[in-house]
This record gives sequence, C-alpha cells and structure tokens, in this order.
Amino acid sequence: MPEPHDALDALLDLLDLERIERDIFRGQSRSALVPRVFGGQVAAQALVAAGRTVPEDRLAHSLHAYFLRPGDPGAPIVYTVDRIRDGRSFTTRRVVAVQHGQPIFHLSASFQAYEEGLDHQGPMPAAPDPESLPTAAEMLPRHLPREVADRLVEARAAVDLRYADTPPWGSVGEPRAPRSQVWFRTNGKLADDHLLHVCLATYVSDMTLLDSVLLAHGRGGWAVGDVVGASLDHAMWFHRPFRADEWLLYDQESPSASGGRGLGQARIWTRDGKLAISVIQEGVVRIPR
Repeated sequence: MPEPHDALDALLDLLDLERIERDIFRGQSRSALVPRVFGGQVAAQALVAAGRTVPEDRLAHSLHAYFLRPGDPGAPIVYTVDRIRDGRSFTTRRVVAVQHGQPIFHLSASFQAYEEGLDHQGPMPAAPDPESLPTAAEMLPRHLPREVADRLVEARAAVDLRYADTPPWGSVGEPRAPRSQVWFRTNGKLADDHLLHVCLATYVSDMTLLDSVLLAHGRGGWAVGDVVGASLDHAMWFHRPFRADEWLLYDQESPSASGGRGLGQARIWTRDGKLAISVIQEGVVRIPR
C-alpha cells in the first residue's frame, strides 16, 4: 500500500495533464474500486483543462457536469476545451472528455475576476473535531472485510477522510436520517495555486456525496454490493477561498430518491466556519436483481 505522500504525488501527477494542442489535453487514468474511471478524477481533470485556458486572475466559481459513459481505466482520456466566452468579468469554458472516439463526460465551468460585493452565509453545522475521529485505515476494517477495506484505503490514500458517524456499510439494514458528515484534507501540503485546490476539492466531492441516499434505506452501498449505481450529474459553486490541504467539513444530505435515482446535496465548510463550496449530485441508485 503506498505511503500517503506517495499517493498524493501520484494524484497530482494524474491531474497534471499533457497539452497536445492549444485547447486539447490528454490525461491518464487509473483503476478505481469499480471497473470504470472514478468520476471525481474525470471531473477534476476536466476542470484542470478548462483552467489552463483561462487567465490566472480568473478564479473558478462554478461547474456543471454530466457523466455520459463509464470511463475505461486502461486508456487515456482526451479533453477538448471550447472557449465559449471571454467577458470583462466572467470567462466560460466547455470541456468534452473522449475515450475510444466517444464522449464520456461533459463539463461547463465559469471563472470570474475577483471583486468585492455583498457577503452573507448561514451558520456552520455542529461537527466533532476531525482529530478526534478515526482515520480510514483505523475505521474501515471495523465494518468491512479486510480485502475490501484495504482496497478502499488504497484508493483514497491521497486524502485523509474521516467519517463523523458510522458510514453506510457500518449500519446495513438500519435506516436512519439521510445525512452524513466527513472531514477531509489532502495527505500533504499543496502549492499556493487556487486552481489546484479547487480541482482537488472537486476530486474528493464525488467520493461520499450519495452516502446519505444509502443511509435513508439502510443500504451499505458499493463497498458491500447491496446497490449498484453511478454518478449522473454534478454541480459545484465555489464561494470563498479555501485550502484542500487544510481540514474541510463535508456536510451532506439527501432530500429525495425515486425512479432509480438519488439526490445528494452538500456544503463544504472551512474549519473556522466559512462556507467554501456548495455541491449537488444525482446518481443512479438501484437494488441489484
């Protein structure tokens, strides 16, 4: 199993796309827990591609994405960027990710030059201190077979992700309130690059957002195989500055599940109580036949 700093270096290499034309980039893939590319990887790489065509003084403030087809972890992904708009304050980019001649992912992202304006937010929810919570390596073997736990720990080794309560696979058959909290930060320091921190938060945002859907129905999820599913679409709004290498609270809930789909919505807070990001995702959540 890789050391945390080695895993973070490998993730940063994964996000460092090769530029093969002015607006065309190529990214590598790696295996995930399921036999397809992890959705957070594709979203983060697409945002990297978009960001590399935008002036440095324009900061990402939102993204909207659709997962179209499962990605092949054994093949590179080509990202083509369309320069939709370059305005005085806002810049808009559209990115299509292609494998084997077919689009697998589509992203629209908007960037804005910094400006002062109205500012308000709601209160940060209560949560336990992150240092008081067990690490993934400590917690996962309590609830999962060793082989599954080891694979999950390895897949997330670049990130220190700690559940504030029992995860779905720890309470199978016990429906409870559709809400989940995790603290996360990268396992190592990052450069002072706004786009890098935003892309890493995007990467992590796809790891646990649908957990709250599972909790409402007492399902353990992908780790134990009592549901099958995949991300359908994903939206994020970046409100205030944050660092992905400092603790962030991911407060998640599910307001609805129906028609074989589940909706997760969340807010990401800095440790000192600033609302940094809002996230919404819908995914396929089906009971295996």
